[in-house]
Amino acid sequence: MGGRVQVNGADAKDAGTDADACAIWITGLPGSGKTTIAEKVAGALGAKHLQLDRVRKVVTPDPDYSDKERGIVYASLAYMAYLLVDSRVSVVIDATANRREYRDLARKLIPRFIEVYVECPIEVCMERERVRDAGYAPARIYAGAGKGGTVPGVDVEYEAPLRPEVVVRSDLMDADGCADQITRYVRECTVSDNTDQC
Repeated sequence: MGGRVQVNGADAKDAGTDADACAIWITGLPGSGKTTIAEKVAGALGAKHLQLDRVRKVVTPDPDYSDKERGIVYASLAYMAYLLVDSRVSVVIDATANRREYRDLARKLIPRFIEVYVECPIEVCMERERVRDAGYAPARIYAGAGKGGTVPGVDVEYEAPLRPEVVVRSDLMDADGCADQITRYVRECTVSDNTDQC
């Protein structure tokens, strides 16, 4: 699964990573519950948590949410995750990454890559975002959607994963249930030591 790419002159897929280290990319629409789920998964696995909105504050502090800006941020996330896994540290990436190519780059870079799709109807996401504290994310993301903005799932297409390793329904399960399902998969995958599966 995935190809080979050169990173600093080295073949990323041949990097000497620990068998237990992996990258878990949690994707889904804004408001689907990615961050809460990612925090729980990272805590359960003792993994680092790369949160898009925090990384964006450093990499592109004045984002315009264009394809170019998003490409820079998601490539940065993928490379950070690669470095962590290469250093034998598991990482949970918490980012919508509305285009598959953003997530596919990480899959190409990282030997053990697990894509998780947090599936949730957009109506539920919109209601959650309406009452959510902004934190690092833009406040009330959906409030201006449909007016020529850049909101994934409304103004720009959100390309759901075609073959994610894990799918959780955050409208049917709470964050703990979603995190438990993901954590179980990762632990079973680690025990099986099947790099084609993981």
